[in-house]
Amino acid sequence: MSEAVPTDPRAEAGRGRVALWLDPDDLRWPAGHRRCPADADQETRDRCSRLRFRASAALHKSGLPG
Repeated sequence: MSEAVPTDPRAEAGRGRVALWLDPDDLRWPAGHRRCPADADQETRDRCSRLRFRASAALHKSGLPG
């Protein structure tokens, strides 16, 4: 496994992002949900996908099981 590279706070702020520290179990919850509501519009489905991906990526980067 490769070593985690720290996030650059300035680069993230430049992208309009903010830090959010979560317990690994709280990250596993969105990472494990595979579906958005059946009646969700495309924007909501895209947001669900991004959140699932980022939650999974954060767990992986930390070396924790998803």
